[in-house]
Formats: sequence, structure tokens, C-alpha cells
Amino acid sequence: MLILFDQGTPIGIRNALHGHAVRTAHEQGWSTLLNGELLRAAEDAGIQVFLTTDKNLVHQQNLGNRKIAIVVLGKSRWSLIEPVLQRVSDAVNAAKPASYTLVEIPGE
Repeated sequence: MLILFDQGTPIGIRNALHGHAVRTAHEQGWSTLLNGELLRAAEDAGIQVFLTTDKNLVHQQNLGNRKIAIVVLGKSRWSLIEPVLQRVSDAVNAAKPASYTLVEIPGE
């Protein structure tokens, strides 16, 4: 799968996503795009999964007509995410087009 990391997504997650191609919004030149524009650009580029820490995305965007799968991390701090990388990887592997998944991250 081709995965796009949003701005706040810890880059260390990339190492847990074996067999997937990972790009960041910055690497794609999309760091100035707003959420709707970013999702549209990602879909146009054939990206299949958008990994973000923006829990408000579901309330800010109409996700019903999207082709891209969205996986949201409940926290953005690497020290909290690192112990549950398998859960993040499982959510990405299970992502289907137009799906929305919130990965709860325990901690502060």
C-alpha cells in the first residue's frame, strides 16, 4: 500500500509498516495544503492510506465521498505510540478504501 503521513505523524512509524511505501506530506511538497486539499492531492496521486494525528479531521471534512482510507492516531507523542506500533500496523493493514479508523493510544 502507498501511505501518506500527515505533518504531525511521527516518522518512526515508517519502520513498523513493512511492505508498504510511505511518503510524508513534506516529501510530497504538500505541507502547506489544508486537509481537504491534502486528501484530494493524495487520492489523485494514488495514495491508499492517510495516517494522521488529527482527531478533528472526521468533524472538519466530509469523509463519506473519499476513496482514501484514513487512520487516525489517538496521540501524537512518539513515546506513547512506540509501545503500540503493532496496533498501528494492524490498523493500516486492515484499512479499506473510504474507511476511517481511530487507533486509541493509551497514556497521558
